[in-house]
Amino acid sequence: MKLSIFIALGLLAGELVSAQSAVDFANLAKYKDDNTLIVNAKKKVDVVFMGNSITEGWVKSHPEFFSENNYTGRGISGQTSSQMLLRFQNDVVALKPKLVIINAGTNDIAQNTGVYDQDFTFNNIKAMADIAQSNRIKVIIASVLPAAAFPWRKEITDVAQKVDALNSRLKQYAQKNKLPFIDYNAAMRDEKGGLREGLSKDGIHPTLSGYTIMEPMIKKAINTTLGKK
Repeated sequence: MKLSIFIALGLLAGELVSAQSAVDFANLAKYKDDNTLIVNAKKKVDVVFMGNSITEGWVKSHPEFFSENNYTGRGISGQTSSQMLLRFQNDVVALKPKLVIINAGTNDIAQNTGVYDQDFTFNNIKAMADIAQSNRIKVIIASVLPAAAFPWRKEITDVAQKVDALNSRLKQYAQKNKLPFIDYNAAMRDEKGGLREGLSKDGIHPTLSGYTIMEPMIKKAINTTLGKK
């Protein structure tokens, strides 16, 4: 009898650990306090940038771009589209922005959370766009930035080709659904499909020089989408 109880308790403990891991998988806690401040504030943010370390690094490199334009960043380093989808309600919808920028796919191709499947990644991005629109939040789809190789996953080959294939599909989806598509990739790539020299130190994450190229592109699209001059 006691043995059965211990086994049951052990299984329950395992389930609790698994549940906690599932919550941690999306890192919902990262922006929890900041989200609460925004939700309770009288003035809401206009735009949320959903993304990975490229978005997170953008806020750290040039915070004024966000604060002066009433934008907020919701990037988390290393995240794939699956993780972003899991936290989309908390980090985007709950803030009730006018617009969301979705930039995902780099870490999917890098296989940060499992084997890369283009259909799976595309459907995650599409799901985020669908959720936003169902909550009357406008959507801009951003391209995956150029990448020729991943420093932390050197065994992954044909990186630029995989990036291009996903971007092509995202662009087609955006055009079909009359959503703006911001092609950072075309503006920042070199002849090998990676980031141009001087725009990154590791071939993946933009420096301030890289973000300086991205900022006028996205700001123009935001202003057009929101009807600002």
